[in-house]
Amino acid sequence: MTKEIITNWNVITGGPCTGKTTLVQELASRGYATTIEHARHYIDTMKARGRTVEEIRANAEKFQLGVLDMQIEEESRLDPEQSVFLDRALPDAMAYYRFLGLPYDERLEDQCNRYCYRTVFILDRLPLIQDYARREDEEEQIRIHQLIIEVYRSYPCPIVMVPVLPVPERVDFVLDHIAAR
Repeated sequence: MTKEIITNWNVITGGPCTGKTTLVQELASRGYATTIEHARHYIDTMKARGRTVEEIRANAEKFQLGVLDMQIEEESRLDPEQSVFLDRALPDAMAYYRFLGLPYDERLEDQCNRYCYRTVFILDRLPLIQDYARREDEEEQIRIHQLIIEVYRSYPCPIVMVPVLPVPERVDFVLDHIAAR
């Protein structure tokens, strides 16, 4: 097992359609360092290569592996001392593997044990809106959200539940929690 690295990274997470990317984009517009959401980026990358969303999602294990590879690569490049807001993090992959009933990739548990995040902010659910990349129904949205909470609670990182608020207030809520620590 890899030795745990304590980071200054804050994770913004939750199930599909909780406002993660919107919150992260608002943090970026305020000058904070952020990362992208890798599942959507993977889909966009594959679409740019001529694949349809249906083709991309047809092999769930290959899809999850592609997303996991991107997440591992990004987190391994980040400076643990830098304050960064991550749009999802490696433990999110574990929740999706569980949701899909897939066996963990051999690197997944090791990578999830590698980092201790400063704070994990789990956003409360918003009404589900489907788009080209988000295909889950409401029942699946709820199950994924519950799995994400379950996975993060199994790690020693502090968790803060973020209520539904207008975006600027949600960002202020997150920043206030960081300032209080």
